[in-house]
Amino acid sequence: MNKRIQRFGVFIIICYLALFVKLNQIQVFQADDLNDNPLNSRVVQREYNRPRGVITSGDNVTLAQSVDIDTDTFKRYRTYPEKDLFGQITGYFSFTFGATGVEKQYTEELSGNTTIQQIRGFTDIFSNQQTVGNVQVTVRKDLQQTARDALKDPRTGADREGSVVLTDPRTGELLAFWSYPSYDPNLISGTDDAVSRASFKLLNAAPGKPMQAKQYQERYFPGSTFKVVTSGVGLQTGKVTPDEPNYPAASQYQPPVGQPIKNFGGEVCGGTLFVILQQSCNSAYAEMGQKTIGGPDMLEGAQNFGFNAPPPIDLPAPGTSTFPAEMTKDPAKLAQASIGQNDVQATPLEMALVAGGVANKGRIMKPHVLKQITDSTGRVIKTGDPETWLTPMDEGNASTLRQAMIGVVTGGTGTPAQIPGYEVAGKTGTAQVGDGTVHTWFMGFAGPPGADPTVAVSVVVLNQKAANNDNTGGVIAGPVAKTVMQKALEIQARGGGSASSTPNTTAPVTVAPNGGQRIGPANNQGNNPTNNPANNPANNPAGQGNGAGPTTVAPPTTRQQGVVSTPSSTPPSTAAPPITATPAPPTSTPVSAAPPTTAGAAPPISTP
Repeated sequence: MNKRIQRFGVFIIICYLALFVKLNQIQVFQADDLNDNPLNSRVVQREYNRPRGVITSGDNVTLAQSVDIDTDTFKRYRTYPEKDLFGQITGYFSFTFGATGVEKQYTEELSGNTTIQQIRGFTDIFSNQQTVGNVQVTVRKDLQQTARDALKDPRTGADREGSVVLTDPRTGELLAFWSYPSYDPNLISGTDDAVSRASFKLLNAAPGKPMQAKQYQERYFPGSTFKVVTSGVGLQTGKVTPDEPNYPAASQYQPPVGQPIKNFGGEVCGGTLFVILQQSCNSAYAEMGQKTIGGPDMLEGAQNFGFNAPPPIDLPAPGTSTFPAEMTKDPAKLAQASIGQNDVQATPLEMALVAGGVANKGRIMKPHVLKQITDSTGRVIKTGDPETWLTPMDEGNASTLRQAMIGVVTGGTGTPAQIPGYEVAGKTGTAQVGDGTVHTWFMGFAGPPGADPTVAVSVVVLNQKAANNDNTGGVIAGPVAKTVMQKALEIQARGGGSASSTPNTTAPVTVAPNGGQRIGPANNQGNNPTNNPANNPANNPAGQGNGAGPTTVAPPTTRQQGVVSTPSSTPPSTAAPPITATPAPPTSTPVSAAPPTTAGAAPPISTP
């Protein structure tokens, strides 16, 4: 009898040990695999049901919040009151597809999972406050709505495809960040799995790729706006000054090999830096990049402006603007690249950063959408502080280029962007797509006369008919840029806005190499603007959702840039402060991440 009891006892102990080992194996060694298993709905359900903070705009409008419900499966779900206006910024938080946008980037903070939040939650154990984070972004609803409305066709009111990026060049804050078409995250964030899946599939197949944030994930040919980069590289290397070289008046430039690069309509242009930028002279800029500057310095200079590296924006999967190194070994391609043709491609965000770098005395700030994160009691957990990303030019060369860009707006192809009472600088671009349409560009900055610019912008309006000279970068994109910048300047003048930190409080950064001499601004000496050639065509589509392949790019052509006169301006008396706002109040609920979209690579473009 005792032996039987002993055997039974040993058996029980063995079973217990086996169970102990198995539980440890599951809970410790296999925990990650089980949690990551897509068939394990309990983890996703637990995350989705967890309390989650709100997302608000720079002017304190609720962009995302959790709504409590009472079902067997779900306790709450995520809603987006502003729908498609902020869809590409907030992203979605979905039981089925995980998270994108701010919901993905700051998911740990929103759900209260960071170390500091957990520590504070422990100290507040006897309070009724939830341990969540509330995220306030820098983008304002009023500026986002202005960008959306400005992008519409002024004649018909119809939506036009394109992007608008507005920044504070002193801090890197994104103030407006719009791309059309956009999408409504509510279609994906609901608790009905069938509806979410059907909406996701439909949106991914929709024309214009609405789920892709094209303002920073899609690349297009920058066309003549890239001449700002070429000018900056020339100045910083010391190979270009306001007075030298004086490029010969010509209708074309013949590189050592390949076809000549012509000005629109065979027109003749040439001169020094201020004149050829105002005229957007193809022949002079092709010679500047290929002969004056040369391949190695053009490549290094473009990279100093942010090409060939993803921008450090606090949103998932930014596209990388490209200046391929192979082009520097081919004189014909290098000449084309110097005027924004061939394989040069840029996101709208990149061109806004280039403009911001010129405006900010040669420093490009890290772009960011985070204003601040607060806990449930309103205590600040994290802020989006200004930080320098790149320094492609020294202050003197940036000042020279700024004056040259002012000339483009006061008497060149960018006159439609003039804002009465403010000093506006810019550059236009028009790129033919090859199917009878063009993509139109404007990039630039503005501020009180004689003071530091306080806003920088990049606008691209896609697929405009190329039937006449009215559909150029200056005529189409210029007024969009003017409207958005003017609204922001008005807000700054009132002292309102999306909270901004003290400008330029950053660690020291070394100026880009090539040792350009410091040169002060020269007199604006522009002649009549004539030909702003159009630049290489077509956009390089990037995948969306689960990814879409690239499309074929049409061969390059050239196009004249239009000129429109506007009234002269009256200067204000003082500089505007950064746009600022107060924190938003809390509300409160996870996430298996869906694959973000990325910008695809474009195939090569043939030399004309």
